[in-house]
Amino acid sequence: MSEYDVLIVGSGHGGVQAASVLRQREFGGSVAILTADRDEPYERPPLSKDYLSGDKDFHSIHLRGPDFWEEKQIALILGRTVATVDPAGHSVTCDNGERFGYGKLIWAAGGEPRRLTCDGHDLAGLHAIRTRADVDRLRSELTDAERVVIIGGGYIGLEAAASLTRMGKHVTVLEALDRLLARVAAPTISDFFEAQHRARGVDIQLGAAVTCIEGANNRVARVILADGRSLPADVVIVGIGIVPHVAALAAAGADAPNGVAVDEFCRTSLPDIYAVGDCALHRNVFGPERQVRVESVQNAVDQASVAARHILGDPIAYAATPWFWSNQFDIKLQTIGLNTDYDATVLRGEPSGGRFSVVYLRDGAVAALDCVNMVKDYVQGRVLVERRANVDPASLCDPAIPLKSLALQE
Repeated sequence: MSEYDVLIVGSGHGGVQAASVLRQREFGGSVAILTADRDEPYERPPLSKDYLSGDKDFHSIHLRGPDFWEEKQIALILGRTVATVDPAGHSVTCDNGERFGYGKLIWAAGGEPRRLTCDGHDLAGLHAIRTRADVDRLRSELTDAERVVIIGGGYIGLEAAASLTRMGKHVTVLEALDRLLARVAAPTISDFFEAQHRARGVDIQLGAAVTCIEGANNRVARVILADGRSLPADVVIVGIGIVPHVAALAAAGADAPNGVAVDEFCRTSLPDIYAVGDCALHRNVFGPERQVRVESVQNAVDQASVAARHILGDPIAYAATPWFWSNQFDIKLQTIGLNTDYDATVLRGEPSGGRFSVVYLRDGAVAALDCVNMVKDYVQGRVLVERRANVDPASLCDPAIPLKSLALQE
């Protein structure tokens, strides 16, 4: 059994950041990243955009240069999936039987794409977008594909729809709810992106519940909806969220109701085990009065820094300002803050002009902003979010009034 002072499970942004911070702060112990991926760590956001479209090759999205791992003495253990965790024995066992010991364990394993469970869910031609291997498989089938159906109208689905439309594919997006982005954005944002996608040729179907996938020769041929409609498809992409990859921790006794619960230092309920990123259920100081999971690069990176510093004896509670982004066609959406459980919104600007912001309020205070092609609002709105500012809505809604001036008045 190989043993490491710090073993990191997961090679995404969180896992790489944790290892990097340990070395930057001169941690002298042994460090390893263990991952199911067979590739050296790479960026995930380009997978549904530039990498899918071919505008970026794989080498351009590596998170670190090829010499980094050896120079920093960080072992990469690729192509391994943790099956069990033994907290008492401070070890993990992989699905191939290999065991690895640890002094501290940082769980940065993220999640697995949520799969369809209906008839036809196992047909060839069904794809997810989570890893480089996922997108490589998808790209290999796109040459001969004309009709692509995307199940799920969230950010991944819409980013993929934009990329594929630019590639000349006929794209249909199916959303079971009555609007796009319903779980993450206000109706104004939903309506804007629906209109923009429709204007560029994307077929948007709302209230479209999938009953089954029908095939021909064991390959997808059509998607059947609950209302009886049949949509022909050469390729189907499923983008209906992720399932946090925490089963091994839950089986080991961790508190894991929806992800794995962590405290302000990213510690789980198991001794010497931390969790960061998409799978970490935490109380976010910018969110509501309950635990949340935040699926973003920012969250993964900042939580990883908190976990690494706690291991180093420099405890700093997690309190980073959340931010997100999404690029679709020529549209740049930037979000600052968490709009979870918002109770009111204020619109700055006109969506018809393609430049506007939606300000989210929670109990009268600014909780978050969605900024569409409005970089100044995104930059200046950060202070309002961080101060939980109470600002007159009449001033907030006037795009001629800079947000920085409202921050000074508050």
